[in-house]
Amino acid sequence: MMTCVDGKTYLNRINRLGNNVWIDGKPVSGNISDHPAFSGVMSSQAKLYDLQRQPDLLDSLTFISSKTGQRVPMSYLEPKSKADLSRRSLAFQIRARYHGGMMGRSPDYMNTVVMAFAACAEFFGNPKGIENMRRYYDFCQGNDISLTHTFINPQTNRSAIHFDNADDPIAARMIAQNDQGIVIHGARLLATQGGITDEIMVFPTGAFHFDQGYAYAFCIPSNTPGLKFLSRESFDYGKSIFDHPLGARFEETDSIVVFDHVIVPWDRVFLHGDTETASKLYSESGFIPHQVHHVTSKNIVKIEFILGIIQSMIDSINIGEYQHIQEKTAKVIISLETLKALLTAAETHASLDRWGTMTPDRKPLLAAMNIFPRIYPRLIEIIQLIGASGLVSIPGAKDFSSAQGADLRKYLQGTDRDGYEKVKLFRLAWDLSLSAFAGRQTLYERFFFGDPVRLAGTLYREYDRAEYVTRIKEFLAEKNE
Repeated sequence: MMTCVDGKTYLNRINRLGNNVWIDGKPVSGNISDHPAFSGVMSSQAKLYDLQRQPDLLDSLTFISSKTGQRVPMSYLEPKSKADLSRRSLAFQIRARYHGGMMGRSPDYMNTVVMAFAACAEFFGNPKGIENMRRYYDFCQGNDISLTHTFINPQTNRSAIHFDNADDPIAARMIAQNDQGIVIHGARLLATQGGITDEIMVFPTGAFHFDQGYAYAFCIPSNTPGLKFLSRESFDYGKSIFDHPLGARFEETDSIVVFDHVIVPWDRVFLHGDTETASKLYSESGFIPHQVHHVTSKNIVKIEFILGIIQSMIDSINIGEYQHIQEKTAKVIISLETLKALLTAAETHASLDRWGTMTPDRKPLLAAMNIFPRIYPRLIEIIQLIGASGLVSIPGAKDFSSAQGADLRKYLQGTDRDGYEKVKLFRLAWDLSLSAFAGRQTLYERFFFGDPVRLAGTLYREYDRAEYVTRIKEFLAEKNE
């Protein structure tokens, strides 16, 4: 029996929703999977769904649900052992290798978020919210639902003492409650893949609010009345995969989410009005360790992808003998091995949390959260420094098919390949380091986990250093013989 949907089912399901999506000043009409801004990434998303149904990957990417007896994605597995954690990270990395770590909202990411919150559902406090969270996990797992999320308020005024107008809010606010549910009005950022998923998760921003109107958590279908997705300019410019090998396939788009008096049914509400729980939701639940376990697994694959590109560039122009090239490549290798070691440490030192879920050790994961946003821009810079003028001399597919194609193949050749194959490689390096797609990826990785300075503060507060201080006290207390 198979609950896991295939790519065709995913595409048909999103097309039927008719989500209210706007881009380039116009609403999307017809099948959204045919729209130039979304067709590439939706096709890639569909292939990820097909991946989990391949016979040779079935045991790696799925497991048999004890509730239904059907195969469901491994990302829904609530780990009860360290072996379960290893099964999950392996599944994450198999999927990530398909997109080189470029898709931040591949289906397994949000599946992990739903699993993490359902596993610690008691944290939500109220009986109805607990029941709703667990039921929603069963719903997502049983239907292989695709999700996006929004956890961020618009950057209207970032002063620590700024408060929105409660009567006319900018940031999405709970403005009323009635027999049907809670009413949300205002806007949220930054829904990656907004409008091309079945549902959207809307949780507290992470910043503490005294206002009960911002203490809410819920999930709703993407076509809920009053819900609107305003997409930024697409960085998929309709070019061939040769010209834009990443942007043409993995440009996820990001959107502003507008809630125009959206009614969230009570059976979809997990939290409302409880500011104390909202303020602790990320720091004390199982969300952070399981989310970062997934993201670190994906980031390892992303660095592997970068290392593969860099070594291919080195081989193509035969520059491996130079020490500065070796030093730059060593930086990438060190970054890769650091993240791999941190992931291994997180799994090795995992333990059961108070809800009975095997949870990765937070300490190495907090280190990974602080390291990757700082090293990723440097890795991209290394691609630029190694590629140099080769990242400028990149004619397109039409140039190679023109009357000048023979000249391009000859004069742009590399040590081990002709001009076409060399440019194909360097266009990939360009799309990861210099294109609009590349700029968005770098900014995304810089701030994925939030403000890097705040992340360092979190590590400082949470890392227990008492044992080491005690050692120093004991050392200083030793007397001369």
